[in-house]
Amino acid sequence: MKRLAFLLLFLTASPLLAAENGAWQQEWERVLAAAKREGKVAITGPGGREPRRGLVDPFQEKYGITVEYFGATGRQVGPRVMTERRAGYFLWDVYVGGTTTALSVMIPQGAFAPLEPALITPEVKDPANWRGDSLEFLDKARRLVIMTPQQVGVMSANTDLVKIDEIKSYKDILEPKWKGKIVMDDPRRSGPGQGSATFFYMHPELGIDFLRALARQEPLLSRDFVQQVDLVAHGRYSILIGVDVLVQVRAKQGAPIAIVEPLRLGEGSHLSPKDGAAALYSNPPHPNAAKVYMNWLLSREGQTAFAQSMGYVSARKDVSTSHVPAWRVPQPGSIRTYTEEGIEIRDRLLPLLREIFGR
Repeated sequence: MKRLAFLLLFLTASPLLAAENGAWQQEWERVLAAAKREGKVAITGPGGREPRRGLVDPFQEKYGITVEYFGATGRQVGPRVMTERRAGYFLWDVYVGGTTTALSVMIPQGAFAPLEPALITPEVKDPANWRGDSLEFLDKARRLVIMTPQQVGVMSANTDLVKIDEIKSYKDILEPKWKGKIVMDDPRRSGPGQGSATFFYMHPELGIDFLRALARQEPLLSRDFVQQVDLVAHGRYSILIGVDVLVQVRAKQGAPIAIVEPLRLGEGSHLSPKDGAAALYSNPPHPNAAKVYMNWLLSREGQTAFAQSMGYVSARKDVSTSHVPAWRVPQPGSIRTYTEEGIEIRDRLLPLLREIFGR
């Protein structure tokens, strides 16, 4: 009887599954054909060569659809796009970048459209393919998706001047010997320093008291990433707070500088997607090409290309992390400074940071 019941269930379900599979394939073929007629997709994304290698070349080679790419910082992308849209020019299809610009500029002004209706392929829609068993959206309308949440290397040090293994907590750098020996990315402006300060503020074992104590260590505040790293790498300062990716680059070049791995620290570190948030612009000029691009970007193939070109950890479970240090992989329970709540806290924190560190 059990075998008969199973057989009947299988025979009943099979046509439904086949119809469902056929439906998405037909929709995909229709959208893809329309996208090829459009011939182009326009993307705003991070600047530099690495993003282009991950976001432009593989897609063009696969589909023969031209990618028009504007690469810049969030501080440049937001004003430009909103100025264009206010003038009636809707020039862009896909957003790839940070969450601050997306949550504080783009979404409040209606620049993004709900993303889920554009998702077609089963491998993208299947929650089992994603960390946490779901796509991570940051807003209630599900317009902004997180592709690359990863642990941040909040603190780095000159390995000739600091015994990194002896640092077990961020509180260790409050010792008198480190006064005047710390460089910090300026927390009073958007960037890794502000993200670090937000993490310190949100952490129950650190908070505002830690930030005040850190300010009493008289850190050098800088807005130049290269300068910050080089000051520590050349031994003029001992400890760096904020920047991490450039530290890895300098370390590979042989400089005596290294990230204090978050797994060594009692407080860990926060999660950030860096420039790994994505959205579809509303009123896109190439709506079908935008759908094809987003389904590709969120596929295993697209995520592999993007994550490897940027040195990021993909939110997809089936994308290798062999190209990044093991400590980059997200740890359960880590503070997320990139959410709407994190942005709200950062906005409230900014006046305090100006009070603590000066204007």
